[in-house]
Amino acid sequence: MITDFSKDPRFNGIERFENKIWLSSPTMHGDEQKWVDDAIRTNWVSTVGANINEIEKQVAEYVGCRYAVALSCGTAALHLATKLAGKKLYGQARPNTGTLAGHKVFCSDMTFDASINPVAYEDGEAVFIDTEYDTWNMSPEALEKAFEMYPDVKLIVVAHLYGTPGKMEEIKAIADKHGAIIVEDAAESLGAKYKLNGQWVETGTLGEYNCISFNGNKIITGSAGGMFLTDSIEDADKVRKWSTQSREAAPWYQHEEIGYNYRMSNIIAGVVRGQVPYLDEHIAQKKAIWERYEKGLADLPVKMNPWDREKSEPNFWLSCMIIDEDAMAPMVRGEQDYLYKSESGKSCPQEILDAITAFNAEGRPIWKPMHMQPIYRTNPFVTVEGNGRGRTNAYISGTFEDVGADIFRRGLCLPSDNKMTPEQQDVIIDIIHRCFL
Repeated sequence: MITDFSKDPRFNGIERFENKIWLSSPTMHGDEQKWVDDAIRTNWVSTVGANINEIEKQVAEYVGCRYAVALSCGTAALHLATKLAGKKLYGQARPNTGTLAGHKVFCSDMTFDASINPVAYEDGEAVFIDTEYDTWNMSPEALEKAFEMYPDVKLIVVAHLYGTPGKMEEIKAIADKHGAIIVEDAAESLGAKYKLNGQWVETGTLGEYNCISFNGNKIITGSAGGMFLTDSIEDADKVRKWSTQSREAAPWYQHEEIGYNYRMSNIIAGVVRGQVPYLDEHIAQKKAIWERYEKGLADLPVKMNPWDREKSEPNFWLSCMIIDEDAMAPMVRGEQDYLYKSESGKSCPQEILDAITAFNAEGRPIWKPMHMQPIYRTNPFVTVEGNGRGRTNAYISGTFEDVGADIFRRGLCLPSDNKMTPEQQDVIIDIIHRCFL
């Protein structure tokens, strides 16, 4: 449904933002230019140099791991982490075969597909584990159910949605119980903390293999880039080798393993180097945005994206909201379009997103769960009740709980840019209120 909100009397008096309010755009401070210029001045513009060395040291120290390997993007880090996990579990693969060939992998369902695609790169089959409402992350209860159904699985890929840590104490206990290892996708959660066995630790240290991202919209950025994080020098060295086309120590180009062109550029590392000192500042700004939304929307039938206040401290990368079921206006989505109906006292995600967009601000639907994606619709999906596929029935009444699909249906990501002023955020909050008139 396309509506001219400028002519909708509910929005009388609201002026369109002169400059667009972004969902989450890069925030530069000036130091980035210094280190990029240094790379160019010294002619270290390829995949080695002082900027790379420094950010690997800085990020490892911040996160609390022994080694960090700078890569071209977070997806590259996830791919090599997944490949490394497959090699450890099942041995070295032939050059034309992935390390997960013939094996299933339990994966977070509500995440961006960069978390999941590396399983396919390595010829594995993702089994999607449903989400829980407390943190919008992998459900430990559904994960335990998955092990009942697929007891031979030995790898779990866990993502922390929107910078909020999942229930890692429970997930790690289940993994240990079943002899499984964890690839931690902390791409969205750099700087988030989790209380594990009574001790506060950073996300990016909670799996056997851990990954972060410096994509353009992340909490700090290099415009691109990512990192593999580990306490194992052997694993760090293997990832460095794979990421530089697996060159052997010979005077000529010699290769005994499949390799990739995944190493980070020293120029990109210069941008990251200028960003690292501002990570905590960005987190504080993002938290303030989340808290202003929570306060400003408290009188509406909505809730903010949740987090465990005893065991976690998110980085609040994106502020999101979910509409109460009884306040949902009718809305349907196709593969690339949607339709909704405005109703007094109610609203829906697409109406709110359209209204925000009309006044020159950017929101976004909640990440569509992986089990609903066309490319993965034949992959297994497990809920707390067991098999999540083929549960509907024309002849038997009853309901089936699909938590991820429900959050996608009722939720949306709000403008969360840390350059947005409180006054601008107040306007966005006002627009949301008027959607419920």
